Amino acid sequence: MLSIFRKNTFLVDLIEGITDFHNHILPGIDDGAKTVEESIELIREFENLGIKNFVATPHVIGEYYPNTPETISKAYGELKPHLSDSIKLGYAAEYMMDQHFTEIIENDQILPITKKKVLVEMSYFQPPINLNEILFKLQNNSFSPILAHPERYSYWHSKDLQKYENIRSRGCDFQLNMLSLSGHYGKGIQKTAFQLIENDMIDLLASDVHRKDHIEKIQNIKISKKHLKTLQQIIQNSKNLFS
Repeated sequence: MLSIFRKNTFLVDLIEGITDFHNHILPGIDDGAKTVEESIELIREFENLGIKNFVATPHVIGEYYPNTPETISKAYGELKPHLSDSIKLGYAAEYMMDQHFTEIIENDQILPITKKKVLVEMSYFQPPINLNEILFKLQNNSFSPILAHPERYSYWHSKDLQKYENIRSRGCDFQLNMLSLSGHYGKGIQKTAFQLIENDMIDLLASDVHRKDHIEKIQNIKISKKHLKTLQQIIQNSKNLFS
């Protein structure tokens, strides 16, 4: 609960009712929950934060996580019967933008998170050489990309944010990880996360939760007055995405 005696607001004070559209809660198909029991435990922890609506987004990464609509649907089918009626669960994917992804687009195998919005990511080592081509192909097929955790791509970190501005100009929305605000990925990523917030370059917010300790860290994130208003708008945008 909000309190007039607090110097800072906690992030969990703001996110009740949000749809978490980036997470790894489906069992046994990527580096997230391994079993149905782990999936249920994560969802119960989310419920304690006031989050009951989810779009599960397992990784789709070439040979590492070669998920398809069929494998994702199967994992969803294993979990869904164990959830109460108060939990709303859908499924999509988090797509690595690589050559395999272009084949998925061409074969019409895309699972959007909502409408025609598609969650995509890049390698943490370097962007794809044909990034512009991939984005063009995606958009040419009437899909709109949401770039997951832009703050985590350290090769784009800079004072002027020019590379971020360039990719946004190509029609990418930016989705911030809640965990990035905690310092979980390191101080440099935390700094860039707030830098992007301050420059109005973040459109949406989601958790990217893989494990229970991730949720525990989210519970402890404090938001200063400096960032409060902008984060409130980002959270509202995230809610509007599914309205």
